[in-house]
Amino acid sequence: MTEKTPKIPSKIPDEIAGPPDAPRGLMARLRNYFLTGLIVAGPIAITFYLTWWFVTWVDNMVRPFVPVAYRPETYLPWGIPGSGLIVAVFALTLLGFFAANLIGRQLVGLGETILGHMPVVRAIYRGLKQVFETLFSSNGSGLRKVGLVEFPSPGMWSVVLISHAPNEQMSACLPGEEEHVAVFLPCAPNPTTGFFFYVPKSKLIEVDMSAEDAATLIMSAGVVQPGGDPNKKIAALGEVLKAANIANATPTQNPAKVE
Repeated sequence: MTEKTPKIPSKIPDEIAGPPDAPRGLMARLRNYFLTGLIVAGPIAITFYLTWWFVTWVDNMVRPFVPVAYRPETYLPWGIPGSGLIVAVFALTLLGFFAANLIGRQLVGLGETILGHMPVVRAIYRGLKQVFETLFSSNGSGLRKVGLVEFPSPGMWSVVLISHAPNEQMSACLPGEEEHVAVFLPCAPNPTTGFFFYVPKSKLIEVDMSAEDAATLIMSAGVVQPGGDPNKKIAALGEVLKAANIANATPTQNPAKVE
């Protein structure tokens, strides 16, 4: 007597097959939409928050120096945000006007002479003055050019911001007769930290890119490329987040334990 082979059902019951893929796909799409919206709204919200924080910070610093009779909240039931910032801009412009005159230059020179005789304050003031003159000078070129250097090993190139050439004292200490240039290598994703070093000019490749585009490239770890369509940049970030979600949602297969 032969046994009959059990017939395999053509359709697996729902209790065994599990839930359909439609809800899972819907949740994935909703998650991607949420992340895309976060990418669009996040930078805008942070920008407004930092702007509001800066305006409020300046207002709180300038308000004690403004007489009560000239404050907007004295005549209005609420204060006007940014009034202190307007006063600060006007005061700095007026200070620059007086400092550009002959009497103003003499007063500034007298103040620098007094600060120059203070041992600790002298070093701080001179360093900060050089930094501000380099960053805010209309004809300065420090950290405004972008280049590539072979770092951290041969065949690997890093984006750097080009500074000025070293002075005579530093040039005499550098080996070789080739001209060197100072560069700053920002770290990703925080470009405010990095490495500062001197590199031979022949080892530096200048790139036709602005410092802002270089900072964006570094902060995004190469995802957001300079130029191009902004919508494509957002789509690229969305694809990266989508790939990361897929990788995180994939269950890891652990080998079975043998007892």
